[in-house]
Amino acid sequence: MSALCDPAGVVGPPGSAPSPKPAAAPPSLSSQELAQEIKAFLSGVDPVHGNKLTIKEHARCAILLLRSLPPARSAVLDHLRGVFDEYVCTYLLELENSEGRLSCVRSQGPNLDDVVQEIQAVLSEFVHMNPKAWAALVSAWSIDLMGQLSSKYAGRHGVPHASSLNELLQLWMSCKATRTLMEIYTQCLSSMISTCPDACVDALLDTSVQHSPHFDWVVAHIGSSFPNTIINRVLSCGLKDFCMHGTASADLLLFPSSTAADKRVPKIASVVGILGHLASRHSESIKQELLRMFHGSLGPARDQQQKATVPFLLQLAVMSPTLLGTISAELVDSLKPSVLNQLHQHFASLPREELENMVSIVVHLICQTSGGAYRTLQFLINTAMPASVITTPGLAVHDSVREACDRVIQLLLLNLQKLVYNRGSASLVETPPRAVPFLDELKGHVQELCIETLRLERKRFLWQHQLLVLLSVYCTPSCASEALFYLLTLAKSQEELSLATQLYAVLSSCMSDLLPTTVQKCVSQIHAGSLSEQHTAQLFQNLALIMQWEDEGPSSMGHQLGQAVSLHLYDFGQLLLHPNPEVAQAASLLLSVCPMPKAIRPAHLLFLIRSAVHHFFLVLLYKCSTGISYGSRLLCCLSGASPTASKAILQYLVEGSLHQGNAELFGGVAEPPAAGNDAGLEGAKVSLLDINRRFMAAVNFSGSVWSVFHAGVIGKGLKPPHTPYNREPEEIAHNAQTFLSLLLRCCGAGRCSSESPQRTIAVISPEAAKTVAVVLVETVCPDVTNSELAWPPEEHTRNTVERDIQIGRCFRDNPLLFQLLYLVAAGRPALCYCSVLLRGLMATLMAHWEASRENDTVSSPWHLQASCALVACMGEGHLLPPVLSNMHEIFDQLAPFEVHLLLLSVWDYLRDNSPLPQKFTFDAATGLFFRDFSRDADVGKYLCVLHSVLHKNIDRLGLLSGRFQT
Repeated sequence: MSALCDPAGVVGPPGSAPSPKPAAAPPSLSSQELAQEIKAFLSGVDPVHGNKLTIKEHARCAILLLRSLPPARSAVLDHLRGVFDEYVCTYLLELENSEGRLSCVRSQGPNLDDVVQEIQAVLSEFVHMNPKAWAALVSAWSIDLMGQLSSKYAGRHGVPHASSLNELLQLWMSCKATRTLMEIYTQCLSSMISTCPDACVDALLDTSVQHSPHFDWVVAHIGSSFPNTIINRVLSCGLKDFCMHGTASADLLLFPSSTAADKRVPKIASVVGILGHLASRHSESIKQELLRMFHGSLGPARDQQQKATVPFLLQLAVMSPTLLGTISAELVDSLKPSVLNQLHQHFASLPREELENMVSIVVHLICQTSGGAYRTLQFLINTAMPASVITTPGLAVHDSVREACDRVIQLLLLNLQKLVYNRGSASLVETPPRAVPFLDELKGHVQELCIETLRLERKRFLWQHQLLVLLSVYCTPSCASEALFYLLTLAKSQEELSLATQLYAVLSSCMSDLLPTTVQKCVSQIHAGSLSEQHTAQLFQNLALIMQWEDEGPSSMGHQLGQAVSLHLYDFGQLLLHPNPEVAQAASLLLSVCPMPKAIRPAHLLFLIRSAVHHFFLVLLYKCSTGISYGSRLLCCLSGASPTASKAILQYLVEGSLHQGNAELFGGVAEPPAAGNDAGLEGAKVSLLDINRRFMAAVNFSGSVWSVFHAGVIGKGLKPPHTPYNREPEEIAHNAQTFLSLLLRCCGAGRCSSESPQRTIAVISPEAAKTVAVVLVETVCPDVTNSELAWPPEEHTRNTVERDIQIGRCFRDNPLLFQLLYLVAAGRPALCYCSVLLRGLMATLMAHWEASRENDTVSSPWHLQASCALVACMGEGHLLPPVLSNMHEIFDQLAPFEVHLLLLSVWDYLRDNSPLPQKFTFDAATGLFFRDFSRDADVGKYLCVLHSVLHKNIDRLGLLSGRFQT
């Protein structure tokens, strides 16, 4: 007992720290009184009265011993744990009785509030007076007690779950006992920050290991109160513990969550947990501290901790995706060439097995990286294989660094492949497939990956193409269609385009609807306006190239792509009217090589036909030979879709060729501007009010019942002269040839016939020729029906003078009409349906020759040419027998009145032998319709005038008389 009363304090076991002295002078107790207090504390019975001590009395006895007898501090502090435990138990019972309202705050505990306050006062006084001796002891006691209480009462009804950190923190900080413990620990930590905070942080880590996650609320509160200190010291203590338990363990790096790893490094999980709690509000501080530790470890090796820093940081990153995401992007940016070379020197001396383990854990971390994944990938690729053109300065790194990055990339791709292709088995056990954060983050960088892949830079494009495949499989079908879309859009050569076909070849086996999805994405991007005009044209050209490129069977990409594109003909057809000629031309190319679907909506088909015809005349106007070729091919493909489509194409082509906007292309004359166009007139805007004011001021009509007003001027003066664009004859001939060639193909022209010695004309379908004939009549004479096929007497022309003049003017203004008549004539008996046009034109020509007073027909070149063409055309269409149809050969040798007489003979023949389709017979041997003129009236009576003319001009026409014998 004398030893217990030693004022110098009792010395503990050998090697231990001296026992702390009380901060203040203890109450003056005699040895007998102190002995009674000790007896009462140990027995829990009042030595004077013999009754059992209450909790409050027992606690105060312990406090008295703590002040008076320093060696009893361990026993006293252990006893005070029960006081706090009783307080917490009572507190929670009251909460349960008050229906679990967690916001309820106790106004008075079971007579323990003042005791708890006394305990805090005593301990705070000790820590304040002698922090070196008391702070570590008291902090360890308070933090451990909070851990025990948190774990013990975690399952109580009124205590929130550990995941509800805010509610849990509110509950325990509302309890006076736990709040007092928190204040005691905070005081201890504050007193040791400047000297040695490791003791307090070690206690925090130890308790966190034992009582997590119920202890997380303590970590969250302390970390928020001392963020910088906690972050720094937690990492420091964690590194020390890591070094003590070994730093180069393969099990530790490769299996961080294994039981063996947890036993060897017990504090590492606590470090991860504490930093994870602080990351939400103090991520910047954590990031800076981790980077400081990393760069500080790369200098000359001084101790074991410096060598273990990088493995320690790797271990933290493996165990905490939050910490990995916090530091990954900035760490990659800080890996300058000098840092990379330092890393190489730092690990050059490690055994090969440890280096392989280090590379494996780096690859694992990259796979788990979400933030900055694309930046990390580009860093690895640029370091392992620099591009030929890099915007940043060259990476002057050691060759071993490049080889290491190359190795990392290969292992990364291999690891990603395992993760991606092993995900399929997860669905068999009805569990969600495991996510790959690295690929999840790369989903937003598919376009950048495709751009880099298309650069075709050595190994770089192979790596990134393989990554595109993995990303497509992992995020099917969104990434697969997106990657294929960008490759098809951005490829500018066949070599680049082959990357798209290679991607499809890999993915097609597991994605049956890849191409339809990709084409749908193309349509969506175009309609959304996300593609530039240049990229849109490039996309169409690439799609068309593949459809022509790989047409090796129903399973080839070209065939499958054609089927997918054919489902969106209407969408792509809208771009035929695009204002950019390059886009419209590319759309025409795509549609021209696309197979026509078996069924297409009539409205869509009609729209495609009209757009294609409009596009054809537009490229003809722009003299674009490539566009003309694509447009012609497209119209031919559309004409084969159905008979209705063929008729519609013929109608729009013929109408378009005679339209005023296109007539000039074929040598036609366009109408002058409308009278409403006042751009070239002066004084067109006149105010009648101003004129009348001036007029009334000059003439005074006062006193008269008459008033005169100026009503304006009739007309607006002379119209501005219209100067049509004069095209070269070669250009007109080329345009006409191009148009007629297209029209013949759309009419189904097959073999050729050389019955006419003047020309060789392709044989076309009679139905197609009839369609052209009907359209010609409707365009030139809209008020005439096709029922007027019979040829009337000559006197009938008196009633159709106006119409005949209109027909003649139309033929004169549109030379293409004669060529269209020749085309109709080739499809016998279609020329019969042009009877109205033939009559009107012949009546006009006959009237001209009858009224002409010229000596020869050469003086009227157009009428001479029109007369010859008309007779030859009717002969080609078998409306005239050969004898009559040959007479146009001598028109240029005759006088105008003689031509009139000959045409009158033709008129008489047609009047007696009307051009009716019923007079034609089909020859199965030749597949053509022909007319047997022997069944008609004797031709000889219509040759009298012809023979008379020949006899009169026998000196010049005698050699031709043989051609006009029956």
